[in-house]
Amino acid sequence: MSKDNKETSIEAEIETTQEESVETKKEDENSEVEKLKKKIAELEDKYLRTHASFENSKRLLAKDKAAAVAYANESFASDILTVIDSLDSALSMIDNVDEGDTKEFLKKMKEGLKLVDEQLHKVLEKHDIKSIDCSSEYDPNLHQAIMQVESDEHESGQIVQVMQKGYTIKDRVLRPAMVTTAK
Repeated sequence: MSKDNKETSIEAEIETTQEESVETKKEDENSEVEKLKKKIAELEDKYLRTHASFENSKRLLAKDKAAAVAYANESFASDILTVIDSLDSALSMIDNVDEGDTKEFLKKMKEGLKLVDEQLHKVLEKHDIKSIDCSSEYDPNLHQAIMQVESDEHESGQIVQVMQKGYTIKDRVLRPAMVTTAK
């Protein structure tokens, strides 16, 4: 072989090798692109499923919260029904009273109403509703002073009279006690 032919042959071989190398690189790049596209598709699918699951959970939580709020007083209402039954029974007895038994009837009615009152206070206490103590000093957080009066028996700021009982539910004031205080 001549030197020129040999060089041409080597150059052709180098070109072929370079072309093969470029094609291999293109194939590798194409396969890498395909892998990345598949990975992106997988991640998009995973994201969409996770997002849908989150939205479903959020919707169910909102539904559960609405039900909890709607039926929050169910236990209290159930307990108070016994008090209502007792009051209904007392009221039905009024219709059946004879004119001559009035004194005895009033005595029994008073006892019955005291029992209903005790029953009602037990139900309230069971649900952490308690009356506010008005035997101590005036407390603006618990009492609402509606009047001030002169009093020889009480010191200034002391509660003289309770006009309306106040109640707390757990540690919150449900209704402040309306009181008269000494000047």
